[in-house]
Amino acid sequence: MPDPRFFEDLGPVPLAELAKLGGAELSDTIAAERLVRAVSILAHAGPDTVTFLADRRHLAGPVGAPGACFVQARDAGVLPEGCVALVTASPQGAYAMAAQRLHRPRAGGSEARATDVEVEEGAVLAAGVVLGAGVKVGRGTRIGANTVIGPGVAIGRDCEIAANVTIGFSLIGDRVRILAGARIGEPGFGATAGPKGLIDVPQLGRVIIQDGVTIGANTTIDRGAFDDTVIGENTKIDNLVQIAHNVRVGRNCVMAAHTGISGSVVIGEGAQFGGRAGVADHVTIGPGARVGAAAGVMKDIPAGETWGGMPARPIRHWLKETAWLARMASRKGAEGKGTGE
Repeated sequence: MPDPRFFEDLGPVPLAELAKLGGAELSDTIAAERLVRAVSILAHAGPDTVTFLADRRHLAGPVGAPGACFVQARDAGVLPEGCVALVTASPQGAYAMAAQRLHRPRAGGSEARATDVEVEEGAVLAAGVVLGAGVKVGRGTRIGANTVIGPGVAIGRDCEIAANVTIGFSLIGDRVRILAGARIGEPGFGATAGPKGLIDVPQLGRVIIQDGVTIGANTTIDRGAFDDTVIGENTKIDNLVQIAHNVRVGRNCVMAAHTGISGSVVIGEGAQFGGRAGVADHVTIGPGARVGAAAGVMKDIPAGETWGGMPARPIRHWLKETAWLARMASRKGAEGKGTGE
């Protein structure tokens, strides 16, 4: 279930309505009036939720007990027992329509400070700070001018949050530093085919920032699509870094400026990233691994290894290839001069 601090529940809704929204056909018309309260991913689904299956490979992992599932016709027979199939050509698009119907982000409000916020003694709020409903700010935390904290956000003690930061859909630990212009908790990038073209997939997760993390100026950390985006303790993130939805970063990691981490990447403890490094989605970076500057990581990196290049590969291989190419280029150039070319 999406965190009620950040999302309003608009259900329950009968399956027949969700099927109509998503252009799906109910496999069991008797279940048309069955009520659904929430959307869920397959692993966490329960009997009062609706999920989707776009790839049979997802059945190899954890599977809950969904009440209903948007699915293509060819996969309707592989659903768990008791799950009603909602047959559609675009399961994820139908799921997105259902999510929009069942959940809505809580409104931020226009007042500088809502009436039900909790600001502990010793916290300092500069001019122009906006606190949404249900916000909690810990003792000794300092928040800079014109920063906006969205509804339900909890910020720990002794944090330093600079000016012009926006934070939403987030739970933040103690001693966290967030520099000017950072954007925490914006919706991750997710789009899919809908009945009339591309539609956004609602992002119903959170951002969890653990103790001692530093986040640089103008860095963006997206909230999860359903699971959380997590930044581990004492991780240090430079300016202008992009971390996408569902990413999980371990403790004591370092990311230099312009690093880009795509969705659902898992990063082990102590990993290091040079400037302008990029990581493709669903990649795992092992503990203690190092990624060279401007490297493009397209596949998993084992623990403790150093990779570089594009596409990234073990650093020794990349350096040898680079040296060989330089020698070949020099030789060709010398041959060309010798023949008068």
